Formats: sequence, structure tokens, C-alpha cells
Amino acid sequence: MNVLLLGRDGQVGWELQRTLAPLGHVVATEAKGGPLTADLEDFDSLARAVRAVRPRLIVNAAAYTAVDRAESEPDKAMRINGEAPGVLAELTKEQGAGLIHYSTDYVFAGDAERPYREDDATGPRSVYGRSKLAGEAAIRQSGAAHLILRTAWVYGGRGSNFLLTVLRLMREREEMGVVADQTGAPTWSRMLAEATALLVMRCREGECPIPQGRGGLYHLTCGGQTTWFGFAAAIRQQALALGLLQEPCARVKPIATAEYPTPARRPAFSVLDCGKLRGDFALELPDWESALRLCLQDVGRNPAG
Repeated sequence: MNVLLLGRDGQVGWELQRTLAPLGHVVATEAKGGPLTADLEDFDSLARAVRAVRPRLIVNAAAYTAVDRAESEPDKAMRINGEAPGVLAELTKEQGAGLIHYSTDYVFAGDAERPYREDDATGPRSVYGRSKLAGEAAIRQSGAAHLILRTAWVYGGRGSNFLLTVLRLMREREEMGVVADQTGAPTWSRMLAEATALLVMRCREGECPIPQGRGGLYHLTCGGQTTWFGFAAAIRQQALALGLLQEPCARVKPIATAEYPTPARRPAFSVLDCGKLRGDFALELPDWESALRLCLQDVGRNPAG
């Protein structure tokens, strides 16, 4: 089957190009300037790409991800994250295809005392979170066959992310302060991409990638939980053990969110309960520390990403 992939240059999209390849012919679009353009701000370009490829499956790994800048660009964030997914969903339905779309822990307020389930009340506290929640709603309302995968704290061995930033700063500084009062589950982008391909394999019936009654909303993160400080400390410890860092390197100091103010409010607690995914598809990602070790080993083998 033809698979149309949007967001190929992002952390998850880059990995998806490989993990989706066994499922069929993957056509990966560019946001601007390429032979096949699919710009989430340009809805006509989305229609042209979908109608040219005629996919059985559309995987949208593209998004507006500048969380803080979204506070000053709310219209742009809403167009890309809130409206474009609905346009894609309508095009998906037109083609009789299936849509996979990624969402975020930022749709929740972050004041829970247990991991969030799919049916828990949302309450985003940032423009970014509100725009992603609007995108979820637009897809559901379209009636298209879909899987919405909420994830969190995504990192990887390429691009711009927390892991690579921490490794760089640890080589440059003597000490670094990292927020210790926000809790979540760091999730390797490759694990997300591999799980996505497995989900399609377990959903698929013949040429239908997401049969009636097999789609919906699911949480998908690595297991366990930690703080950003705990994540940074684990990166330091494991990177030293693997020879990716050498002593002396920066010590990690816990700080409060109030000491590192940002334009957008982050959820203080955004651990996602992935039990529904495990129950429906017998699929579960490893704990975050094991995934981090695998990622750092990969970084060691492929330092350029």
C-alpha cells in the first residue's frame, strides 16, 4: 500500500521512514520546496499531496512544536496543530484511507496524582496544548478511520532535543540546573516509530490499515516516570559509562520551575497511563531508562545521527 508520511525531517518522522518501509511504499513529503510539498499551513498543498499519492495510510508526524513561541503566535499554532489535522482527516476519509496522528501530554492540566488515562478530563494551560487538543477533536469529528497517539517528552539521537542539549552542555559547563518539579516519561523517538509500525501491523486487515472499531485515542510513552532533573542525571551517568562523556563534566543541580520561567506553562505532572494500548494491542514500550541506554548506545555508534 502507499503510505504518505508528513514531517519526515522531525525526530519521529525521520525514524518512521525506516519503520514504515516494510508496510508498503512510503512517500515522505517536505514542508516547503521539495518535489512533493505538504505544508500544514497550506491546506491546498495537503490536498494536492494526498490526491497525487492516493495513500491507504497517512501518517502525520508534522506539527508546530515551538511551545514557548506559540504563546506569541497563537493563530499559526492553531492553524497547523488544530485545523490542519482536520483537513487531513477529511482527505483521509475521501480516499477511504486511515490516519495516524501524534498528540501530546500538554493537553492535560498537569495536576493529577496518578497517570492520565485517555478518558480523563483535559485542561491545557498553554497555546500549544490547546492547539493540539483542537487537532484531536477535529480528527474525531471527521469520522475518518484514525489512530491518535498521545506521547510525551520525546527525544532522540538527532535534531534538537533535551538529550542532545544535555550532552552538549555537560561538555561545556561545570554545573547545570535542571527542573526537578515536573514529572513525566522520557520517550525515545525510535520507540514511537517502531510502535507505530507494529500498531498498523496489528490493526491491518487486508488493504485496510485501520479497520472499523480498531482505531481511536491511545497513550504511548516509555514506562516509568522521572523528572527532568532525574532524566538529566541518568543521561550523565549512562553517557559516562558508555564513554560518550569524560570527567570532568557538568554536575546536575535540581532547580524549581519558578527558577526557570518560560512563556508557556508546562504540566507539573504528565505521566500517561498506557494500559489501554497494552490491553487492546498487547503492545508496551520498555521503561524509560532502558530506552535511554539503547538510544545512547546508538548515539555512540552514529554520532552524527
